[in-house]
Amino acid sequence: MNKKIYFAGSIRGGRIDASLYRRLIEFMQQTDIVLTEHIGNAGLNVLESALDGEIYARDTALIGECDILIAECTCPSLGVGYELAFAEKLGKPCYIFYNKERANLSAMLKGDPYFKVIPYTTEEELFASVRELLND
Repeated sequence: MNKKIYFAGSIRGGRIDASLYRRLIEFMQQTDIVLTEHIGNAGLNVLESALDGEIYARDTALIGECDILIAECTCPSLGVGYELAFAEKLGKPCYIFYNKERANLSAMLKGDPYFKVIPYTTEEELFASVRELLND
């Protein structure tokens, strides 16, 4: 309980799952601290580029601060892949969730034994897996 979670989800790669991210973030916030709650904001400006350097500095600092990184990777995202590799470099525990009926996860993620990859098919299954992970 009270883990600092870096939640990673697609922003510029596509916002099709933004409402799922919001529900998942709210769920995790019931027991823990989500450092990146803005990922669930449906109004997030995905085209903003003037702040790219600030975003990089903020997000890499938050990865350094987190206890665990949880990524929802159904919608492919270069940024999420980078965040996962950065967290691995820092030795942060990384958990990747993806809907196996909607996505074919990259071999670079599935093939890396460092990452704990957890496929799901329903939102209920996703939330149960996250609950189990956070209760450990």
